[in-house]
Amino acid sequence: MAFLRFLTMVLLLKFSSIIISINPLYADEPLNILLITADDLGMQLGCYGDNAAKTPHLDKLAERSRLFENAYVAQASCSPSRSAMFTGLYPHTNGQYGLLNAGVGFQIHENLYDKTIPALLKEAGYTTGISGKLHVGPEKTFPFDERIRGDSRDVKVIAEKVGEFFKTSDGPFFFMANYSDPHVYGRSPRPPKEAFPTQYKGIPKSPLKIGEVSAFPFQKLDHPEEIERITQYYNACSRFDVGVGLLLDELQASGHADNTLVIFVSDHGPPFYRGKTTCYEAGVKVPMLLHWPGKFEKADRSPALVSTVDILPTILEAAGIQKDVQTQGRSLSTSLDPAQCRKTLATEFHYHGSSPYFPRRSIRDERYKLIHNLLANEKSARTGVDGDAAYELVINDPEQSTKMKQVYQRAANPPEYELYDLKADPWEFDNLIDNPDHQNVKARLLSSLKEWQQETDDPLLTREGIQTMSRFEKQ
Repeated sequence: MAFLRFLTMVLLLKFSSIIISINPLYADEPLNILLITADDLGMQLGCYGDNAAKTPHLDKLAERSRLFENAYVAQASCSPSRSAMFTGLYPHTNGQYGLLNAGVGFQIHENLYDKTIPALLKEAGYTTGISGKLHVGPEKTFPFDERIRGDSRDVKVIAEKVGEFFKTSDGPFFFMANYSDPHVYGRSPRPPKEAFPTQYKGIPKSPLKIGEVSAFPFQKLDHPEEIERITQYYNACSRFDVGVGLLLDELQASGHADNTLVIFVSDHGPPFYRGKTTCYEAGVKVPMLLHWPGKFEKADRSPALVSTVDILPTILEAAGIQKDVQTQGRSLSTSLDPAQCRKTLATEFHYHGSSPYFPRRSIRDERYKLIHNLLANEKSARTGVDGDAAYELVINDPEQSTKMKQVYQRAANPPEYELYDLKADPWEFDNLIDNPDHQNVKARLLSSLKEWQQETDDPLLTREGIQTMSRFEKQ
């Protein structure tokens, strides 16, 4: 048995796309599982060192959880990101290349319909439920026993409804609680108070005011309009935090708190320029907390490179499910052992809506990050997201420095490759791709990226594949 465990560990280290067979860890009853997601929440949490954030409930959860300092989504767009959580596969493998509502048929491949988290858990005897948006297609193939619909910004009502699910579930349960905050309100409005309401049904009770929040470090834009928008965004983050607190109170009241695995993660970073819809850190790096009874129950911080493709194998292990499942992730339990942790981690991008099609691949190691913009010099990326006017505010302001304008223009029209030193430059302002002192780093990361693409059968490894995927783009 010891030899088999050793062999399994070796295989996990060697391959990023594997077939896993998971043995149960718990001789008694399976753990319940609660997966909590935020919509567009970046690193704006107190437990992640953000002093402006008012997030006491998530900070409290962190006190009995493993906090991952380097957690990443597969793609910084809602549907593709969530598809990776559900399948344990990157969007280029599972088929959800862009938003479900893009109008061009983005959805997971048919062979995966019975291999999503709810399908696998339901087969194993779990009662399954979800609140808020699923946003991965085809939605009818996800076998949730209960679908709690309604206003997912109304955190009090959602907590009450989910609390009933906790109390009445027969046997082990899986519930996915999806909140709308801090996503923009409505269809990408520009006025800050319309994009992010100061309060929603009285929450938060004490919202932040202008002057209490600074510019985002990944934007460095101290403009009145942007500061107001950021302030309102933080209030939406606080509202989400209140919702998490109410939800965990319901879990406690149901008597299931001691035997429930709790995972909290965001689907990607903030809806601000150089964040959401990019491969920059502000888009793909997210908060992730894991409370695992018997394993992660005290405050603990891990520097391991982890991904949302790791959520499915983690849940299967916790549930003790013995089934062969293809995944490109690995259980987060491996983060206990530095020898088993990844040396590199990749992210990607294809589409958000149906345009523009601007595919990217990125890979990082402990210190450096390489981004490959596959259609550089042929097309442009987005200059805005969800009504954020940061690009215009910088480019049209004669007072802005040349360097700031170059950084913002690079995000819109990037070169084929970008290379950043995340230790010296954590928010990626200085592109080192042509720096003679970093050519060995470039070559090493480029080799690792190609290896990852080959191991995961990335269709965009070839020019033909890049063009084939462009068929979804609407001009």
